[in-house]
Parts: sequence; C-alpha cells; structure tokens
Amino acid sequence: MVHLSDSFWNASMEEIKRGYVFNQEQEAYECLVCGKRYEKGIIYKDEEVLYEAEKYVRRHITSEHTSMVDFLLGLDKKWTGLTDLQRTLLNFFQSGLSDQEIVKELDGGSSSTIRNHRFTLREKMKQAKVFLSIMELVEEKSSHKSKYIHIHESPSLLNERHAITERENEEILNTYFNQGLEGPLKEFPKKEKRKIVVLRYLTQLFDGQKHYSEKEVNEILKERLDDYVTLRRYLIEYGFMDREPDGSRYWVKSRTK
Repeated sequence: MVHLSDSFWNASMEEIKRGYVFNQEQEAYECLVCGKRYEKGIIYKDEEVLYEAEKYVRRHITSEHTSMVDFLLGLDKKWTGLTDLQRTLLNFFQSGLSDQEIVKELDGGSSSTIRNHRFTLREKMKQAKVFLSIMELVEEKSSHKSKYIHIHESPSLLNERHAITERENEEILNTYFNQGLEGPLKEFPKKEKRKIVVLRYLTQLFDGQKHYSEKEVNEILKERLDDYVTLRRYLIEYGFMDREPDGSRYWVKSRTK
C-alpha cells in the first residue's frame, strides 16, 4: 500500500489536485507523490530546456507519475472509499469516453446504467463536500471549547480546566528546563498537563504583536529543543499560535492578527 506523507495529509484540496506543496522550511517545492523536492531559486535542466523550480516539479509529476488523477485513483480503498467498479468507471470518465464507448469497454451493461453510475458518483461528491464542511465546522467549534484552550488569554481557565496550581507550574518548568528557563528543554513532556505548561512558557518567547516566518519560528524554537518541528506543531495544535494556510506567517493566537 502506498505510504501517504504528512505533507499529503496537511495539504489543501487544491494542493493535492496539483500534486505538490511549497515547503517553507526547506524553501522548496515538494512532490506529494514521492516526496522529491526542488529548491526555489535553483534552475533545473531537462532535455536542453531550463525550468524554474515550480515549473519543474509540475513537469516531474507529469513525467514520473502521469497525473494526480491516476495516482489518487490508484490509492487503497481505505483512502478513496471507491469500489473497484467505481474506480474503473472514473478512469473511463477522465479519459473522455462516452457512455456507449464505456459499455463496449465493459463488454456489457447499457448506457442508462453508466448514466446512473455518473449520477451516483456526483451525489457522492456532493456528500463528500457537505461532510468535509461539517467536520471542519465541528473541529473548529470543538477546538475553541476544548483542545485549543486559550490559556495565554485566561490563566484562570487553565487552572480550572487542568487544575494546575502555580506551584505545579513552577515545578514542571523546573523539571523540563533543568538548566534554567533561559536554557534548553531536557525533553518534550508526554503528559497533557505538562505539555500545556511548557507550551505556554514557549509562547512567551514570541512577540504577540509580530508576525514570523516559519524559518524565524524554527530558529527560536531550535534554541530550546533540537526537535523544533514537534514544538511548532504543538504550539499550533494546542492553539497557542496560528498560521496562514501556506505556512508563510505565524503569530501568537491570543493577540490581534
């Protein structure tokens, strides 16, 4: 079964359809199929033609992976939710075959049956849009009520929700910043309460009125832990920071964007 990377799952619908994302950290265009990266600012040569990075990754997808439609249709049923027949029909549809031509390819059935399948798949698409919208709204609402607790806006909310006293807070920080609060993290905690205390402290490293590039965020967090990617991810996940969908800007979430 094809392994789908974190980049794939974090990509938007438009990025998945085009087959690549721009990796801010690496300053490179990354293929969502195989993970190959092409650095921005570098000129790539193919068959005596020169391409800038974004055009080259598009050419790479076409030459190495045929198309994103082919790649996506080739994924396991677990990810597509398609039956074998639906997968076959979608391949015919994208090839531009008429209903009568598809009947011939299938060596049976009727044009009306194919039309019914087209209708069913369009209904499936509508349902998927509605379901996606519902899930995004539910998670957005849930994040405000639970996971994304704005404890940097209301310390009392932290105390009530997680029952963390000032003494516990101090003890946790002293445990994980055992060389002092200006020093590095010994490790990133696994328990929820401890994570929140550490993340709240890390938020203080950022100016609440400033926007940061992903590279700037990484540089600040790298001084506290080599695995700065984990710290950055949890700062977003727990609602301490927010970012633009393309990762171009980050900011402390409690302040005005």
